[in-house]
Amino acid sequence: GSDIRVWKWSAAAMNALLVLLFIRTDCPISNRYAPEIQRLYQSYNRPGIEFRLVYTEHAINAAAIARHKAEYGLTIPSEIDMDRAYVRKAKATVTPEAAVFAGGELVYRGRIDDRYPAVGQMRRQATAHDLEDVLRALAAGQKPAPHFTRAIGCVIERAP
Repeated sequence: GSDIRVWKWSAAAMNALLVLLFIRTDCPISNRYAPEIQRLYQSYNRPGIEFRLVYTEHAINAAAIARHKAEYGLTIPSEIDMDRAYVRKAKATVTPEAAVFAGGELVYRGRIDDRYPAVGQMRRQATAHDLEDVLRALAAGQKPAPHFTRAIGCVIERAP
C-alpha cells in the first residue's frame, strides 16, 4: 500500500506541530539532502510532531514517489501537492525547503541548513542548522518567534 496521504488542516492538526519538507525527485540539491531530512525525521518524529514530504512535481504519481523514497532511504509520510495548497500555505518557493507550523501558525520557513550558501556553491559541512534548531526548541516545549531563511534549490513551478 501507499503511504501517500491527504493531510487536512483539521482542528487536531492545528494543535500539532507540522513539518513540511518540500522536495522533488529530479532536484539534485533536494536529493543530496535526503540523508539529513531522514535523520531529522528519525530524531524528532514523535506524537504531536507530524512530518510530511511534499512532492511538488506536476507529473508525479505514487509509483514514482515510492521509487524515489526507496532509492534515497526516505521513510517519511508523503503528499503530492498537485494544486499547490501546501506551497501556498507555507509560501514555499524552492526544493528543498522546510516549513514548520505550530498550532496552525507558520513559525519557520526556509533552508534545512546553510550547506548551500548560494546557487552553485556548496560547503563541505553546514555551519548553521536552522531547521534542527527550530525542531529542538519545539521538542523542548518552546515556541520560537516566527523566522525565515532563504532556501537554495530548484524552483517550484506554479500549478498547471
